[in-house]
Amino acid sequence: MSFACQKNSYLKEFDTVVKSCVQSELKTGKKDVVQGFEVILEDTILFPEGGGQPDDRGTINEVPVLRVTRRGAEAVHFVTKAIEAGTSVHMVVDWVRRFDHMQQHSGQHLITAVTETLYGWPTTTWNLGEKTSFIELDTPKMTEEQMQTLESEINKTIRQGVKVFPTLYENKDDPALAEARCRGLPDDHEGPVRVLAIEGIDSCLCCGTHVTNVTDLQVVKLLLTEKGKRKNSINLHFVCGDRVLQYLGRAVQVERSLNVLLKGPLEQHFELAEKAVKGYKNSNKTVQNLLRDVASLEAEKFRNQSDKPPYFICHRKEGDIDFLNTLIKELNDESLLTLATAGEDKAPGFVMMSGPEEMVKDLGPKIMELLEGKGGFSKGRYQGKANKLQNRTKAAQLVQEAAKTLKQTPSEP
Repeated sequence: MSFACQKNSYLKEFDTVVKSCVQSELKTGKKDVVQGFEVILEDTILFPEGGGQPDDRGTINEVPVLRVTRRGAEAVHFVTKAIEAGTSVHMVVDWVRRFDHMQQHSGQHLITAVTETLYGWPTTTWNLGEKTSFIELDTPKMTEEQMQTLESEINKTIRQGVKVFPTLYENKDDPALAEARCRGLPDDHEGPVRVLAIEGIDSCLCCGTHVTNVTDLQVVKLLLTEKGKRKNSINLHFVCGDRVLQYLGRAVQVERSLNVLLKGPLEQHFELAEKAVKGYKNSNKTVQNLLRDVASLEAEKFRNQSDKPPYFICHRKEGDIDFLNTLIKELNDESLLTLATAGEDKAPGFVMMSGPEEMVKDLGPKIMELLEGKGGFSKGRYQGKANKLQNRTKAAQLVQEAAKTLKQTPSEP
């Protein structure tokens, strides 16, 4: 079956009749489920997903359609309100979403065709993302010069105003279909076979919604390449039409923010950012060294007490896991029950315990439960990450109570 949206992708509103409506549910996440109804219409302007293109959104008699899927030759519309069979309905498509998908999908066909003509690299798959899209090309690399040449040729074709149109073949065994690019029809395909042509440039099996002329693509911008999932392949990222303006708008916002942050214009951003990163790394190294010195001093201060308790409790909000490791290493006392924490009270932080093995194994899980974290015992220590360090006073009380069973006489430091 060929839907109205495929015959005329520019239809924004449409009248039809409900064929069936059955109760169902829609999974919107791993655990989230929406109760509703599956509605099948005599025809539809809402495209069910296919050919790498996501499904449309819209309304049926002002009832929002949350999902559209294809089941054989039928399009199944999921709604949260029942619409009885035989009801005449008015449909409205979310045109902004639809036209965006038309631009990106037709743009993909054009990019694929021109790439194969110029370089002989076939497209093995593609992805229509929320902000950018990509095609996977059967080549291990693409140079910057090749990408610029390709982009220039694509936009030259757009300026020529080439027509884009579909042709329906009633029989999937029609010999004429052999001339079209195709990765094969779905196993459950029923009805006519649709071929999309970019006049004089490409002919490809496709069920998606498309522009009628490449001028509606406005412009194509090739963004970057990266290694693809397949061996010896690359992903070529791109944006078409209105997404180019959106991408440029985001880029301008980022540029203006970086101008303020880096105190320099776009042309100097890399140099200024590199300088800032080097400065950060140097500062971070200095801080790490200072924290190790502080850890050593804390340990020495405790060792120099004349009447030491059998426990040691320490917290440093500027500390990190390195600080805790250094602290316990400098204390160097397996008989001393130690609780050390690092991090801000209202942010995730680090926890480390050492001391008599059985006592630490027993206290560790209790401490982590208080601090709403997770940890484990390894190599004489219990360590983990905590989400609620403001409860460390209660954790310290647990340690002090447990230390009373040790042979040494506890006394407050």
